[in-house]
Amino acid sequence: MFVPNRLLFLFLFMPLAFCFSQEENNITAPVDSLYREDQFYIGVNYDIVNNSEGVKVRGFSGGLHFGYFRDMPFNKRRSLAIAVGAGFAFDQYGENLFIGETPSEETVFTVLDDATYTYDRNRFSTAVIEIPFEFRWRSSTPETYKFWRVYAGFRLGYAYYYQATFKQPGNNITQTDIPEFDPVRLSATLSFGWNTFNFFGSYAINPFFKDAFTTNGDKVDFRAIKIGLIFYIL
Repeated sequence: MFVPNRLLFLFLFMPLAFCFSQEENNITAPVDSLYREDQFYIGVNYDIVNNSEGVKVRGFSGGLHFGYFRDMPFNKRRSLAIAVGAGFAFDQYGENLFIGETPSEETVFTVLDDATYTYDRNRFSTAVIEIPFEFRWRSSTPETYKFWRVYAGFRLGYAYYYQATFKQPGNNITQTDIPEFDPVRLSATLSFGWNTFNFFGSYAINPFFKDAFTTNGDKVDFRAIKIGLIFYIL
């Protein structure tokens, strides 16, 4: 299963509805000294390709992620906690790294120079099941629903779907079998903010492709940096 482009834009507006609903419900909720925070999350992000020689963003590059956390405070004030969860992440990387194959089914990686190649679209898409882990600090209390938070952690994921697409007049190429692709995804994450809106950042620890080289002989160290907003929901 993969989320089409149009659904990406739909999810951009969903967090606002969730956040307003959360705030209204919290106002009328009874005081709970054993409260937990931020059980659900949904985020949108802009993706930047990093560490590959000559590879750069071209066109739409972004995604969304959502899931559930189990919040587990471990101090008396409940300002410190760890959280483990499960979620999904859908991303499309618009870039200039062409991924194709030869007649003998060997993968070809070519950096497309705009001065040499003319094309309409070149994207790499992934759908990932994730297990996120966070170490959490927040300034919340049982009576306070607006607070500062800083959450740092990592996500372990498995890409159950991936696809490389290339389109130019009279030539459409789709790759769904890339032997060099590493489906195990590991990334470091950081989110921080006040109340409803929180900034989110993620850095891919391992590259997308193993032992891959471009036609120019450069190593394909294709990684992603994600920058965006994340909304936590009780």
